[in-house]
Parts: sequence; C-alpha cells; structure tokens
Amino acid sequence: MNTLRTAMLLAAMTALFMGVGFLIGGTGGMMIALLFAAGMNLFSYWNADKMVLSMNGAFEVDERSDPRYYRIVQGLARRADLPMPRVYKIDTPQPNAFATGRNPENAAVAASTGLLQQLSDEEVAAVMAHELAHVQHRDTLTMTIVATLAGAISMLGNFAFFFGGNRDNNNPFGFVGVLVAMLVAPFAAMIVQMAVSRTREYEADRRGAEICGHPLWLASALGKIARGAERIPNPDAERNPAMAHLFIINPLHGERMDNLFSTHPNTENRIAALRQMAREVGDASPAARREAPAPSQPDEPQAGPWGKPAQSTPPADPMRPKPNPWGRNPTGPRGAGPKGPWS
Repeated sequence: MNTLRTAMLLAAMTALFMGVGFLIGGTGGMMIALLFAAGMNLFSYWNADKMVLSMNGAFEVDERSDPRYYRIVQGLARRADLPMPRVYKIDTPQPNAFATGRNPENAAVAASTGLLQQLSDEEVAAVMAHELAHVQHRDTLTMTIVATLAGAISMLGNFAFFFGGNRDNNNPFGFVGVLVAMLVAPFAAMIVQMAVSRTREYEADRRGAEICGHPLWLASALGKIARGAERIPNPDAERNPAMAHLFIINPLHGERMDNLFSTHPNTENRIAALRQMAREVGDASPAARREAPAPSQPDEPQAGPWGKPAQSTPPADPMRPKPNPWGRNPTGPRGAGPKGPWS
C-alpha cells in the first residue's frame, strides 16, 4: 500500500509539472516538462541523499570523530534491524535532524550540532529513532523527490514570468495561463509537499518511540527542538525552503499552525499523541514530565547505553523493550484500558 501511494504521489507531481509546462508553452512545453520531470526523478533517485546533504552543509562522522553520536545511531539501527546508515552532522546551532537516501541500504541520517549539544543522550536517541523510522518506512526517497519536483515547479513559475508572454510560445491560454503557472501551480505543489510530510510525521513518531523504547523521550525532544527552531535561524534551510519538510521540526520561521499551510503537524499535537502512547505502554521516563532525574552519588561514575564508561555492575539498559508489548495495557489484559491515537 505504501508503494502504491508513493507511485500515485509521484505521478501526481509529474502531471502537475507537465500541466505547468502546457500552460507556459502548450503541447511542446508539456513534452519538454515531461522529459525534464523524468530526468529529475531519475537524478533524484540516485543522487537525492548527496544533494540534500550538500545543500545543508553536512559532513560525515564516524565512531572515532564523534563516538557518542555514532554509537547512539548504531544501537538504534541494531534495535530496528536496519543496516547501519551513514552518520552526518550539520554545523548549525538550531537543533534539528533529518534522514535521506533512496532505501535503507543507502540511507543517511544527519543531526545538527545544536541538537547534539542541547539535548540529552536519551532525547538524541529518540530523535534519531524517529529518523530511522523514516528510513524503515522508505519515506526518505519520496519526500526528497517531492521536494525536488516542488522546487522545479516553482522554478517553472519564475520562467513563466520572463518567457510566458512571448506570442510565439504556443501558449493556448495566453496571459491567464502564464498567471496560473506563476501563482497557482507552485501553490499546488507546496500543498502536496506539505501533505506528504504531515501524514508521515505522526507515523514516524510512533515507530521512533517503539524503536527507542520511550515515547516520552521523543516528546521531550520535540518540545526542545521546536523552541530552539523558533529562536535560532537556519540559513541553509532558509535558502532552500523546499527541503523544510525533511526535518523533524520545521526549520523555517513563521509556520507553526496545524493546518493545510504548515509543513509539519503542530508540535503540541505530536507531543500529546506521544504522551498518550506513553500512558498505554507504561513509560514513566521523567524526561517529558519535566522532572529532574534522581541525582547520582558523588562516588558513582556515570554510565549508560550510549558509550559512557561502564560501571562494575552494568545498569539496566533503558533501550531494552518493556515487558508489555506495544498497544497492551501494562496493568491489565490485552485490549483493556482506553485506546490512543496509535491503536
């Protein structure tokens, strides 16, 4: 079903691209747009990850250059039964992250330096689990191709402004067609692009919470990232707004409403859904309840699942699945208790 929806979406975007070409240059313009769209789809399939990473100034890291971050992703990929993705960092103080790649075997995840500095290990793990969920659902290819076509349709709208008024361009609708190409077509592409992101973010939240084992870790991380994105600009994302829906939180300023014109669902709605999921699975993590964890003893070395020094007695692994399976009421039999948005 996911493959069918992806194929229908790409067909719709290609048809929209051809329609813009027809409005600008008639039948000849439509054929040129078809060839251009086919070429862009092929290019995006093989080079989407390189293009997105380059546009955001990402650089690759390994276990030696950033052991904490690399080991978090490595442990999560193992839990999700995914191949180890390439791991990148983005040099920006805005906390954010995204995933890209045409399939799980050729995937890459990227986190900003601001995210790695401002979030705890558990919250970083939850964010990267969300990105691995996109990889597992094969969302990364679709979202990148849609972003590429949306940017190209906007570019055609700009071409219409400069070349659409030529009497010899075989435009059957004249100035009206040029006006539609300039205004309506990019707007329609933007709506399709936003719809793709919004419908997939909730599912990635749910699956990411399952991978990391704690919905409240992700709820806490989303709150911090949203507040950081409001205060701290991301110049690379501002220069390439068609890529905004790839990030876990909208990196652009001024789009915060949970409606047709937002690239992401409302953060508070996402947090509420994760809290409901946490109640169902019995997650008592203090992170998203804004409670400070119990302080450690002065003579007790810090330890955890993310590559810190080990204790003589290994601590309980917070990444270990809970004894209750997902969707089961922790205090009763299967099916007991209220159902949440993930049921």
